[in-house]
Amino acid sequence: MALRHAVLAALLDGEYSGYQLAKVFDVGVANFWYAAPQQLYGELAKLERDGLITGRQVIQRHRPNKRLFTLTGAGVAELERFASAPAKPLVLRDDLAVKVHAVDHVDPEPVLAQLAERASTAAAKLALYERTLRELRQDTDEETFLRDGERVGPYLTCLAGCRLERTVHDWCVDTARVLRQRARTGSHP
Repeated sequence: MALRHAVLAALLDGEYSGYQLAKVFDVGVANFWYAAPQQLYGELAKLERDGLITGRQVIQRHRPNKRLFTLTGAGVAELERFASAPAKPLVLRDDLAVKVHAVDHVDPEPVLAQLAERASTAAAKLALYERTLRELRQDTDEETFLRDGERVGPYLTCLAGCRLERTVHDWCVDTARVLRQRARTGSHP
């Protein structure tokens, strides 16, 4: 998947400035696609050049002018083509997992500190995603929202983000517990 498809999917919700899109990515898209703001601005320019989005200038009195972007019919068609293509398997590239893999031959203390930091980050992201789920479904219970909600896609991807962050948190906590137990019993070389 290219960043372009994540941007096109985010623009399904309406018209956004680059700044607003960066905020949407932080909350709703970051659980499945990370992009730095400068990457988003570059991608918006490419998408507009390719006719997949259109931008309009908004003149503001006491702020800098901004551009708002919307999806075009060609952008929707590109998302349709992308959705029809076979999905690639998930690939995990995580430096902390490499460090844990090598922990039998290195000082475990820095790894333990990084596991604690990752667990804390995962817990914070989980709380954010759970808040987002509540906002998406508003006064509706989850089962009803999943059955009758207007746009279920963002909700389902946020659910995936929750499950991933819960798993990451639990793995970090469990891994740290095992490493500490091994250190106490002298099982670490």
